[in-house]
Amino acid sequence: MTRTQTTVFVLVAVIALVLGLTVNKVLNSKAQADPTKLLDAGIVLLPQGRDVPTLDLVDQNGKPFKTSQLKDKWSLLFFGYTFCPDICPATLAELRELKKMLPKEAVDNLRVVLVSVDPHRDTPEQLKKYLGYFDSSFTGLTGEEKTIEKLANGVSIPFIPADTNKPNYTVDHSGNLVIVGPDGRQRGFIRAPLNNQKLAAQLPELLMQKD
Repeated sequence: MTRTQTTVFVLVAVIALVLGLTVNKVLNSKAQADPTKLLDAGIVLLPQGRDVPTLDLVDQNGKPFKTSQLKDKWSLLFFGYTFCPDICPATLAELRELKKMLPKEAVDNLRVVLVSVDPHRDTPEQLKKYLGYFDSSFTGLTGEEKTIEKLANGVSIPFIPADTNKPNYTVDHSGNLVIVGPDGRQRGFIRAPLNNQKLAAQLPELLMQKD
């Protein structure tokens, strides 16, 4: 091969590499969700994933549950409680309906979790009974109040612990949902109130991502 041929060969290889990278970038950009549409649907993604505090809780079946188990699927965490008079039943009902609007592949890659902010009354048995009214596939988590506070603060969804000495007390908490990716890290939030029509259009693309 002459020097000229070698130079031509190298140039062709470089051009092919540049074109390949450009096409790959374009394809990937098309595969990514439109940030404007995500925000319009109430989905706020963090620039970088955030570690979820490693804590020990208990699920609705009375089995130990570590926050490190929030992996392999996308999870939506809602901090609420079973004696909540309004926002909690409304949110869980909306999440039940949202699941029906999503394609099966997205649903199979989704975990909905109710984290109780009222562990004094929300025993595993109470959580299981309550979630059964909405969707028995939903996960319920409870535990020590301090542990739940650490989790809530760690994912920026703080709540105000109630005065449990008062009869029929209520707990002040946020209606936002926490998005946890298959890697077990917090990826963002879904702002309340939920807009199921817009979420159903934007969530599938996110839920189909494996990492």
